[in-house]
Amino acid sequence: MKNVILALLFFLPLRIFAQYSSSSIKFGYFNPSATEGGFIIGYQGAKYFDADFNIGWSVDWFHKSYIDQKLVTEFTSFYGIPNSSINELRAKTNLHNIPIMFSVSMERYLVPRIKGYITAGAGLEVLLIFYRNFQNPDKNEIKSAFDFGWQIGSGVQFQIGRRSDLVFEVAYHSSHPSWTYEVSDPTNNYRRILEREFDMSGILVRIGFKFYY
Repeated sequence: MKNVILALLFFLPLRIFAQYSSSSIKFGYFNPSATEGGFIIGYQGAKYFDADFNIGWSVDWFHKSYIDQKLVTEFTSFYGIPNSSINELRAKTNLHNIPIMFSVSMERYLVPRIKGYITAGAGLEVLLIFYRNFQNPDKNEIKSAFDFGWQIGSGVQFQIGRRSDLVFEVAYHSSHPSWTYEVSDPTNNYRRILEREFDMSGILVRIGFKFYY
């Protein structure tokens, strides 16, 4: 009987910890190669399998309105008219980037109440692009692009309560969604296929709050 009680006491903490989960809300600064940097916000859920290891999923949202200078150069080359303001209007882009990833993380106490961790993730990169019609630049159109994305990073967690942490994280994110379209010059019926690739690779720095339940 004593052995049974000892066995129950040994396995009970593991059984309780197997049901341990967390939710994190993070926000910060993302600087992809395709655009200027800007604000990013995200949510991450995780399931703990022991005190140092968890798996989870995350979704982030990054938005930027900008003029695609690479596209301006391509349009200028196509028409042969340098410094054309109409090409800048054509290259106006409103971009929404939504990476959806599965992740794994390993944590370790550095000192009491402070943990360091490393994390890696991979998944689907969803890009929604609102852009100007080539023939009618005053008209907006929408296009979606998809790609495989991955991310690796590290951070520090500061315990602020029995079930809450303050999180600081630095990560590198990588993906290259793209799509192709055709443009034409009505004066000579010349047609050309252009590819718009969005290099969404860059450094991600953010802060957040993590809650355990």
